[in-house]
Amino acid sequence: MPPGLADEGLRAALRLRAERPGLPVLVLSQYVQRSYAADLLAGGGGAGVGYLLKDRIGHVEEFLAAVDTVAAGGTVVDPEVVRLLLARRRDPLERLTPREREVLELMARGCSNAEICRRLTVSEAATAKHIGNILLKLDLPPAEDTHRRVLAVLAYLGGEEP
Repeated sequence: MPPGLADEGLRAALRLRAERPGLPVLVLSQYVQRSYAADLLAGGGGAGVGYLLKDRIGHVEEFLAAVDTVAAGGTVVDPEVVRLLLARRRDPLERLTPREREVLELMARGCSNAEICRRLTVSEAATAKHIGNILLKLDLPPAEDTHRRVLAVLAYLGGEEP
């Protein structure tokens, strides 16, 4: 949705719902944005609500039926949205060994590899191997436009999903 072609429409829907709790809202989105979908569906308060994916609306009749359902106070949610909302979100840190968690904690404290070696009394090669395993287990492949070490620390701090 213009102007930024990002999440303005979803934010507007949530704001409208907050300002007018009884307002029926049907979101048509290009993609599933978990946090917005969860907030929208949780804040229903008995009013009609819906979250549909644009590319999965097959027929005009289905769309019109969804509009009628939401207008009448019902709920319409695309099955893909439901699947993603109900999917168990595993903590990616569960995959790490206790030593890898120690290394990641030291990374989060801003320690260099040399400092990690000193504090854990391990070699540079062992530290590099632990960091490589952390990045692998957190599904952080090499990429030119991201800093994997920072993304790993964000995952550790719980601020971002890797």
